[in-house]
Order: sequence, then C-alpha cells, then structure tokens
Amino acid sequence: MHHTSTPSPWIERWSHLIPPCSEVLDLACGHGRHMHFLQQQGHRVLGVDRDVQALHTASTYGQVLQADVENAAWPLPLTQRFDAVVVTNYLWRPLWPSLIRCLKPGGVLLYETFSEGNETVGRPARPEFLLRRGELLQLCADLHVVAFEQGFATTPERYIQRIAAIATQENAPWPLATR
Repeated sequence: MHHTSTPSPWIERWSHLIPPCSEVLDLACGHGRHMHFLQQQGHRVLGVDRDVQALHTASTYGQVLQADVENAAWPLPLTQRFDAVVVTNYLWRPLWPSLIRCLKPGGVLLYETFSEGNETVGRPARPEFLLRRGELLQLCADLHVVAFEQGFATTPERYIQRIAAIATQENAPWPLATR
C-alpha cells in the first residue's frame, strides 16, 4: 500500500538521535525502506511485518520476523529491548504498551502515521487507523519528546502526526540497580 524505497524525511531528520551501531526495531516494515536506510547508518535492524512477500525484500537489509501483531500476541520476547523503534504509516493502538516497553532506557522512538482529517484526502479513512488530535503526545507522555508535528502534508497529500521521543530512566519497565 505504501511501497516506496525513499525513507520518510521525518525518519531521516531525527535518525541522528539513534546512537551508533544500535539495535533497531522497524515495526510494520513493509519492503524495508527504513531498514535499508538504518542499515546504511551502521545499525542492526529487525523488521516485523505480516506480509511475507514484502519481508523477502526487507530481509536484504537485516533480520526479519513475519508476524500478524493485530491478531496474535506480541511476537518478541518480553525482555527484548531496542535502542530505537521506528514505525511509519501504521497504527494499532493495542501495541503501545509493547512498543514503549521494548525501548531501552535512552531508546529513541521515531513514529509517523496518519491522523484525523486524512479521510478527506484518501486512505486510511477509518477512525481506528487515524490518530486523534494530539494523541501521539498523550501516548508518549512518559517519554522525553524531542519533536512533534501534526497537520497536513503534501506529496502525497495526507494528514499526519509524527514524534521523536526518548525513553528516560524513569519509564524503564524494570527496577534499576542502585549500587
């Protein structure tokens, strides 16, 4: 549906926040455009998607995992953490706790997807696939927000929200050593 080989300008713009040689999760990776970009930056990337054909292409840029995250349990071990999580053109609200939990302290979340208003210019148009006004800010309330945008974008025309945020020590889901 969103097959392109060009990385999102948002991902390119904020990828410098990802520490060198990081482990990155690209959720709903499709054909791997962000996997390719991040691999070129020296990162090790795991792409997760349900489309087996798309993953065939994505596998040339890193490790891939075929999983239907909307109809099955979170496919990764609960203890697996990443230095960064990238998601574009995808929204499945029940995944938010898992996305936040899989960030290491200091981990970077780069997220960009469609928002309300998009139904006036194209697909997706169903409310369950469109962020409400300011919703990304609310979902990332426990993270350190570095950048946030919402509104209308062109080429192609769409309504979007995007965020770059960093997990802090305080929202780490495990006890931190105090020695």
